Amino acid sequence: MRGRLSPFNVVSLTLGFAFLYIPILILILYSFNASRLVSVWGGFSTQWYFALLENEPLLDAAWVTVRVAFVTAILATVLGTMAAISLTRYGRFRGRALFTGMVYAPMVMPEVITGLSLLLLFVSIDLDRGFWTVTLAHVTFTMCFVTVVVQARLVAFDRSLEEAAMDLGATPWRTFVSVTLPVIAPAVLAGFLLAFTLSLDDLVIASFASGPGATTLPMRIYSSVRLGVTPEINAASTILILLVTTGVIVAALVTKRSVMMRQAG
Repeated sequence: MRGRLSPFNVVSLTLGFAFLYIPILILILYSFNASRLVSVWGGFSTQWYFALLENEPLLDAAWVTVRVAFVTAILATVLGTMAAISLTRYGRFRGRALFTGMVYAPMVMPEVITGLSLLLLFVSIDLDRGFWTVTLAHVTFTMCFVTVVVQARLVAFDRSLEEAAMDLGATPWRTFVSVTLPVIAPAVLAGFLLAFTLSLDDLVIASFASGPGATTLPMRIYSSVRLGVTPEINAASTILILLVTTGVIVAALVTKRSVMMRQAG
């Protein structure tokens, strides 16, 4: 029997959600402000969204951000899926505990520490910072999230399907492509979307790993805000919020659909 929410719980949830989301709603509201003064409401207008089309620095940063997020999501999905398969299919191999810790460490490691360690690595190997260093840095901390999502699906996977395919003469690779991958595809897609969203939203790690020509949109917004908030920044932030929210919602729906299909099967 489900317990009812007490008045204390209702008040706590209300205050918690208000603390989290009211500032975001205010930002979105003032992105439609006709006045250039962000603290003074001058009426409803979409002019600042059209003004973004003439803001070359923000457009360049947005293009870099999308490219980094897309490449990051692809690499993180491949590596995260491989890691999940290793953890679920190969039992207790030598070094499993160390491998597991290395896979999950970025999830709990402070971003400042991760960013600083990657910066020292890039400097030590004399790798010029730019698009690929930001991408590699994002892959480092996003692949663990993909691993968690895909591993959760593989744990509940019916191994008899793979065994039947191999009994019929399918090679391990053919079995994976024809049997395993279609079943875990929703989890893989959810991991891809989650990695894309996390890369899209990152500021701290990108700040350490970026270089000339690799300024991401969160970095550009942060540097602009230090000189004062403008309506264009509010509009750009609103678009970024929309993209991140869409990615999270789609990933959640895909994961939920995967769980429902598994329970129905």
